[in-house]
Amino acid sequence: MKQFLIKAFPYIGFSALALGVGWLVGWLTRTGLETVYPQLEKPALTPPGIVFPIVWGILYLLMGVSMAMVVNKAGLAAATPSLVLWVLQLALNFGWTILFFGLNLRGSALVCLAILWLLVLDMILTMARVCSIAALLQVPYLLWLSFAAYLNAGIWLLNR
Repeated sequence: MKQFLIKAFPYIGFSALALGVGWLVGWLTRTGLETVYPQLEKPALTPPGIVFPIVWGILYLLMGVSMAMVVNKAGLAAATPSLVLWVLQLALNFGWTILFFGLNLRGSALVCLAILWLLVLDMILTMARVCSIAALLQVPYLLWLSFAAYLNAGIWLLNR
């Protein structure tokens, strides 16, 4: 039982941290999400609003699971490069949301998103050296960030 708890703790901890960051930034930017975002002109492929919290919830959960897989497979010391990138991308993810929804700085948000995309790619490559499944779990995140870049750029261009 003790061994199970030792292995399970990173899954719970990293997933809770990622989901918590997502919840916090959503709470901090709720006014912009509720009042400003609906008034913006959006590009053609913009999904309905309900899609975003579902997709982000899944992606935050996958972030936590993949980081836990790396830690459990390699140990904390060997997982440090992945962990540093994981924390940085989570912070940049937070920052993008604040820039886009909180401060309405959509051009700056697009630059932030491009840096985030590169950071997530680096995180995937770093995780792949330890656990290929953990790295593969981050591919949907990278794809979603690519789509988010399309949306961000479209909204920025259509609303200048």
